[in-house]
Amino acid sequence: MRPVHPFLHTIAAALVLTAAVLLSPVAAAEPDPAWSTRGQIGLRAADPSVIRVGGTYISVQSAAGTIQVRQAPSPDALAGAPARQVWADTGNLGSVWAPEIVHDGGRYYIYFSAGNDAAHRMYAISSASPDSGYSTHRRLALPGDRWAIDGTMFVFAGQRYFVWSGWEGTTNVEQNLYLARMSDPFTPVGDRHVISQPREPWERVVGNPFINESPEAIKDPNGQLHIVYSANGSWSDQYCLADLRLRAGGDPTYVWDWYKSNGCLFGSNRATMMSGWDPTLSVNGPGHHTFVLLDGDIATSPPAGPRFPLVFHAVPKGTPYTWDNRQWYSGSFCWWGGTTYRRANVPGPTADTGWGLKFFE
Repeated sequence: MRPVHPFLHTIAAALVLTAAVLLSPVAAAEPDPAWSTRGQIGLRAADPSVIRVGGTYISVQSAAGTIQVRQAPSPDALAGAPARQVWADTGNLGSVWAPEIVHDGGRYYIYFSAGNDAAHRMYAISSASPDSGYSTHRRLALPGDRWAIDGTMFVFAGQRYFVWSGWEGTTNVEQNLYLARMSDPFTPVGDRHVISQPREPWERVVGNPFINESPEAIKDPNGQLHIVYSANGSWSDQYCLADLRLRAGGDPTYVWDWYKSNGCLFGSNRATMMSGWDPTLSVNGPGHHTFVLLDGDIATSPPAGPRFPLVFHAVPKGTPYTWDNRQWYSGSFCWWGGTTYRRANVPGPTADTGWGLKFFE
């Protein structure tokens, strides 16, 4: 499938919207008034996390052992907004990675990973204000007590869950996606449940280790849960986004109720893209995205129809792909109906058809 004119994308989006109205009633999402332009945000950084509260866009990032928050009236204004430090690693926890901001029960929670090498674990801080007054960090008692990064909390069907990337054991062989229930934003309960492992050929192009990481939850127009994640090494231009879709009525903690996209849905290499999805034109290795949801709540996930906002990091084409060259980009996505994900030699039905996602630079 070759790139098409934006007008044709508009027609396709309108057709998807019509189908959604006819087939699956959904609650309308609040429009996003500031998402008028897309492209480089202007931050040379990685691992974006952005939510919208009212008309304010709130981002969080790590920088030299600290966590910083910015607030702006539009995504493109984030780069010029003052970065307010809300936490510093005064306890020598180690490298601080990938903070995620969540709004829950009137409070802000920032989840982040800290540690050195095999010591990386998940921590959280909270405040009534997005950019000041945060509590002392608390280590999350994730079941299994293994290496853990890129964690975030979401609510689905009235239950809090924590999803993260971690190791099965104590060695760096592959990064899997795990899910655990939570009794409150600080407290995991019960077991950890693996929901994805990097076992497909298209997510094993780059290894040592093979990875599934940076999971983000979102709900489709049918109310089904999706976990969109990054695959292939973040040090490579093979980095890309893929999708896990929970079957209708499925149990989020049961691995065989999840269906995985048959390739990257947002990436820069055609060989690893799912059939019918195109590689990027302007950037290499798009990944570690954030859906810019109202209040960061998947209950505000958008319906089918026009494009909706996301932020991701990538490297401009023509620039060497290194961690230092990663930049934040504002992009968009829309729901894509009638998308079939197939699997083989596993329990349950071998195919599941539902909503997928199309991503745009």
